[in-house]
Amino acid sequence: MTADISSGNRIALIAVCLSALMLGLEITSVPSILPTLETVLPADFRQLQWIANAYTIAMCAALMAMGALADRFGRKRVFVWGTLVFAIASLLCGLANSAPLLVAARLLQGLSAAAMLACQVAVLSHQFRDVGRSKAFGAWGIVFGIGLGFGPIVGGAIVALVSWEWVFLIHVGLAMVTALCAARGVVESRDPSARRLDYAGMTTLSVAVFGIVYLITQGRPLGSDTPLLWTVLAIAIISLAFFIVIEMRVKRPMFDFSVFRVRRFSGALLGSSGMNFSFWPFVIYLPIYLQGVLGYSPTAAGLTVLAYTLPTIFVPPYAERLLHRRGPGTVIPLGLFTIGFGFVLLHVAIISGHMSWLTLLPGCLLAGIGLGLTNTPVTNTATAALPAERSGMASGMDMSARMISLAINIAIMGLLLSGGVAAHLTNAALVDPSKTIAAVADMIAAGNVAGASNFGVPLKVAREALSQGIGWVTLYGAIAAWLMSALSLTILRAKTSRHRERIVQSAADAPASEGSFTGECHSIL
Repeated sequence: MTADISSGNRIALIAVCLSALMLGLEITSVPSILPTLETVLPADFRQLQWIANAYTIAMCAALMAMGALADRFGRKRVFVWGTLVFAIASLLCGLANSAPLLVAARLLQGLSAAAMLACQVAVLSHQFRDVGRSKAFGAWGIVFGIGLGFGPIVGGAIVALVSWEWVFLIHVGLAMVTALCAARGVVESRDPSARRLDYAGMTTLSVAVFGIVYLITQGRPLGSDTPLLWTVLAIAIISLAFFIVIEMRVKRPMFDFSVFRVRRFSGALLGSSGMNFSFWPFVIYLPIYLQGVLGYSPTAAGLTVLAYTLPTIFVPPYAERLLHRRGPGTVIPLGLFTIGFGFVLLHVAIISGHMSWLTLLPGCLLAGIGLGLTNTPVTNTATAALPAERSGMASGMDMSARMISLAINIAIMGLLLSGGVAAHLTNAALVDPSKTIAAVADMIAAGNVAGASNFGVPLKVAREALSQGIGWVTLYGAIAAWLMSALSLTILRAKTSRHRERIVQSAADAPASEGSFTGECHSIL
């Protein structure tokens, strides 16, 4: 790294970046091997969705809890142990010989990933207070983008050259190196005021998030008249209500609702969520479209996805400079708007019928540029908006916003994809709606367009159905990104008096006690 970063901080940054690389790869490399897993395990569409989603469900369900544990017991300790468990979970994923076992291993992998992710931003915020802060966050964003961006091609190449198991096994060695670097370079830090853990908040949030995602992914096959569906719905709603009540009353909440009075923090969280209403969940379904409709191989599909994700690697440094010059009120809404515009171009290209990597290229590049403008500025803004002592909670809330919205929108996009395919098959009147249309739609949505011929659906019709489903998904991504852009603009650009700005700045800069900080937050508005 550069000369203004000490050797210890340099090693800590390497550990954080390696962990970010692994987390990114595990999100986007697995979707590219889903068609292979469908055959070799075997696995149906719902199981494939859980293989892709179990990782993010477990991560977002445990992320705030891991942030609280890190604040209480030490961020270095939680980071190192999380990395070691991630290595074990990756080994179990590679050894799994059935879909249920792989899902279980992915859940464990997600839990350990939550420990790493909750500590990444907290470690950077603690060790890079002033010197090298923007460079450290820029490097973290670039490496995270590399993992997310190159995940599809890495997954496809590993399947083509070796076997699908190595998509997971490769992380065993990487995790061990990361743990060694963290043990040597990361300086232990904790929140001195965090003496008790918010067990009730941890439990209710985890149950609520799991229930919501379960309903989205399993609601349609269960049926609206199924007692299980209504039971899960009731449990999720009650858990969410209890979580809100608990966090508003507990003395030391892991999710402090009072910090939403800090406009920069609220606007940053909208940016964190907005990216995962559109850009990142679509990474899971874009390879399915490229392989199922355009007939690309996994490697070729991965190379095409690079046009979508590569800008996320190169744009963050420019985004940090723009953030410094123009502020988050310009950068974050602009990034989300650009993502939405990219999805509009993708939608037009897909529904036009003239489909190739060339027609998809403008939308892919524009969406990737928008993501690059948004990714690191939202994290930097969120952590800088709160006192350093609350960096664990700030990073936990930021990453929870990302992971919860990602898990939910992976499920929503899967529902829209399957629904669009089913609608096309219904209009084509080639499948008996009362018996097999849902099963065929799920099969096509998983990318198995050739298998639909066993149900009397011609290959051309199956591809048209998959295109319609992807068209529904891209339209949703465009609308969601633009809506979140408008909301973030409203919050971040709202006029604030100079007195209030000084209060917010003092809350962000001063090592205030928990009580004084809460009082300052309540006086902001």
